[in-house]
Amino acid sequence: MSIKEILERYKIIAVVGLSSQTWRPSYGVSRYMQNAGYRIIPVNPNETDVLGEKAYPSLDDVPEPFEIVDIFRRPEYVPDIVEAAIRRNARVIWMQLGVANEAAAARARTAGLEVVMDRCILQDHMAYF
Repeated sequence: MSIKEILERYKIIAVVGLSSQTWRPSYGVSRYMQNAGYRIIPVNPNETDVLGEKAYPSLDDVPEPFEIVDIFRRPEYVPDIVEAAIRRNARVIWMQLGVANEAAAARARTAGLEVVMDRCILQDHMAYF
């Protein structure tokens, strides 16, 4: 599936590492995607709510389904996030710019998830839409 198809098909994004600090890339990217019509679910144990949405400590704590897991964490944290995404039946793992973990990507693909690595979802959305 192409990046354009992913962005057209899936509209609920769990953003792991989303911060309420407006200068953080996770905040700006998530605000843009929210304004573009996507549902943003903040996942960060240090937040209570971000962008008007309740935040959850982990993917396992999110009480509703989500399709894309957008990761704003260092590469060493990605394997555990991928395992949680698999448990929760996510469709896509999206590792933001600067985030790459080949082993975790392979695990996600084996489990049937689409994987986008080391790319910015905002930049790709702007390029296509």
